[in-house]
Amino acid sequence: MTALAGANLIYGLGMLELGMTMDFAQLVMDNEMALMIKKVVSGIDVNDDELAIDVIKKVGAAGEFISQKHTFQNVKRVQSQTELIDRRMRGSWEALGSKDMTERAYEKAIYILENHKPDPLPAGAADTMRELVNEATATV
Repeated sequence: MTALAGANLIYGLGMLELGMTMDFAQLVMDNEMALMIKKVVSGIDVNDDELAIDVIKKVGAAGEFISQKHTFQNVKRVQSQTELIDRRMRGSWEALGSKDMTERAYEKAIYILENHKPDPLPAGAADTMRELVNEATATV
C-alpha cells in the first residue's frame, strides 16, 4: 500500500530482530516480495487490445472466449510469477516434498551463494570508490 502511495524505498530486506540479524533466506523472500511490489506499482495497461474490447463485442455475453485468437495469444502471459510462494494444490505440494517457503528460500540462497558469478567492475571503478571514501572520511 505504501508503494502505491508513492514510497520508493524498501528498507530492511533480509533483516531479522530489528536489524540485529541478517538472514540470506529472509533476503531471498523479501526480494520476491519486492519484485511483486514492483509489478503492482508498474501498473496495468488499459487499452482496447488489453481489455479485448473487440473480442468481447464479437463473442457477446453468452459466447465462449477459449477459441478466440486473442485468448490463445494471451492465456499463457504471466501476470505474476513467484518462485517461493507455492500455489499448487495440497496433493501436488505434498508429492513434491511439502517444502514450505522458508525451506525453498534457504535452498535458493545457498544456490545463489554457491553459483553466482558477478560481473567484474569496470576499469577504474575501485579507484573512484576509494576516492569517494577518502573524500568522505577527510571531512569527518
